[in-house]
Amino acid sequence: MKDFLSALGLVLILEGMPYFLSPERMRFWVAQIVILPDAMLRRTGFVLMMIGLLVVYWVRG
Repeated sequence: MKDFLSALGLVLILEGMPYFLSPERMRFWVAQIVILPDAMLRRTGFVLMMIGLLVVYWVRG
């Protein structure tokens, strides 16, 4: 549970940094994401999940 909460905290830090450092640029990117088709977002999400899974597998062995 401790590892899970630590990982969640790191995700929140990494997700929040772009909004804190450059809110105007993030507004632009969010507007671009809104116009993408669902299939592209779904594929991108799947690829990112697989990369994350590989990283966890590699780090945890």
